[in-house]
Amino acid sequence: MTVIAIIHHSGYGHTHRQAEFVQQGVSKTGAEAHFLTIDANGDLPPEGWDILVKSDGIIFGSPTYMGGPSWQFKKFADASSKPWFAQAWRDKFAAGFTNSASVNGDKFNTITYFITLAMQHSMAWVGTGLMPANSKAATRESVNYLAGYSGALSQSPSDASPAEMFAGDLATAEAFGERFGTFVAAHKKP
Repeated sequence: MTVIAIIHHSGYGHTHRQAEFVQQGVSKTGAEAHFLTIDANGDLPPEGWDILVKSDGIIFGSPTYMGGPSWQFKKFADASSKPWFAQAWRDKFAAGFTNSASVNGDKFNTITYFITLAMQHSMAWVGTGLMPANSKAATRESVNYLAGYSGALSQSPSDASPAEMFAGDLATAEAFGERFGTFVAAHKKP
């Protein structure tokens, strides 16, 4: 069975909801999906590091704050130097997603941070595989309206609750998770 870890931090609940839809997509592929939440102190659940080592693929998620990932995610990334030294994640697949209050919000910097983290761990990056919703008929309810190729993007207005997130962004997260699960199952080492 394919094992995929979805590790994320969420400051206000929006990125957590996005992560739930990523997990739904991964689960559609029959993969064993582990949902790991980085807490407000930047720490993993006790079993988190072991799950990451046993996973075939790891999906990183963080809100974009001030043009990059949250400090809690960064604390996790810095702590990953121990598995990095042992190359414990070498040849695993990686992907990422992010949310911010602004339509752009420099989200690509967060995705680039995830890509760099994956490359340092000798992982292989998997993009969304989604075409953009860029026609005149496209709306905020369309899949991949924000046109993320390197990672799944979502936008939540600063005065919107997680329950008010755009359905198109959540559908994008689910399609992204399904694509990642399918890709990892087809390409993982036997």
